[in-house]
Amino acid sequence: MTRITLWRTLFNEQPRTLLENDDFTVTAFRYASGVEGLRVQNARGHLVILPWLGQMIWDAEFDGRDLTMKNMFSQPLPAKEVVATYGCFAFHSGLLANGCPAPEDTHPLHGEMPCAPMDDAWLELEGDSLRIGGRYEYVMGFGHHYQAQPSVTLHKDSALFDIAMTVTNLASVPMPLQYMCHMNYAYVEGASFSQNIPDEAIRLRESIPAHVKPTEQWLAFNQRLQQGEASLKVLDAPQYYDPEIVFFADRLDRYTETPEFRMIAPDGVTFVTRFASAELNYATRWILYNGDQRVAAFALPATCRPEGFLAAQSSGSLIELAPSATRHFRVTTGIL
Repeated sequence: MTRITLWRTLFNEQPRTLLENDDFTVTAFRYASGVEGLRVQNARGHLVILPWLGQMIWDAEFDGRDLTMKNMFSQPLPAKEVVATYGCFAFHSGLLANGCPAPEDTHPLHGEMPCAPMDDAWLELEGDSLRIGGRYEYVMGFGHHYQAQPSVTLHKDSALFDIAMTVTNLASVPMPLQYMCHMNYAYVEGASFSQNIPDEAIRLRESIPAHVKPTEQWLAFNQRLQQGEASLKVLDAPQYYDPEIVFFADRLDRYTETPEFRMIAPDGVTFVTRFASAELNYATRWILYNGDQRVAAFALPATCRPEGFLAAQSSGSLIELAPSATRHFRVTTGIL
């Protein structure tokens, strides 16, 4: 394996090639906002990763398809909370708390990890794969202490890539752990959904978070979904997807060891997300269509529902990570 350490000083407004061979090209640059970007490219397409900002994947494009949701951001912005720079393809949600906080919760939306100021970043070349690695140490006086090591792996001549997260508790007491691999896929008109779990395992969200402002039309559509008079297996009624429509699939290990979710475009292009239910036993489907944001997040793998810390605690899905213990999560996604 070959490892190349990355330094912030390598990232300037003028793009700089850091690595180039027959399979991959890696280019470092800096957005006008000051955020560092790393473009990693193979023969099928590219990812733009933000190695110092939570290791977000800002942009993803393969086989001429832009995989990223329509959003309001022309570039990533320096931010401490993800809503202040919500234009990325994927981010790491968690790790001490996850999802939309309930009124009684005290954590920010999707937790502290999405915009974490990373301590280290590097490239690894091994065989036919290129990995972007990173390390972030969270430490708080009278609080929690952990190490997070996210990574993204691109493969030779492939439009599939791996997003991973390893978490180690460095404290002398247990830590709470919630994690979601939050991938904001683009809305594809007329696309259909399929998965290797039963349809009845995917349930409509019945609670209404604080950020959702229901309309009469939206409430009526939700009621039709609940009563089985309408379905959302095909993206063919965008007028009903504002505000967001959300579905949950819980305890996936009841159905399969390797959940696989697909979104199939009308022209046959198939987007896929697969993972291990032993690592990520829950999945969320998030659909939104309006003038500012359009997303078809057909599968967001997670350790729990994205309803906040207290909801996970009360449902029994909150992980308690023992001192010195490590948990690893990996998701494969992209175009088949």
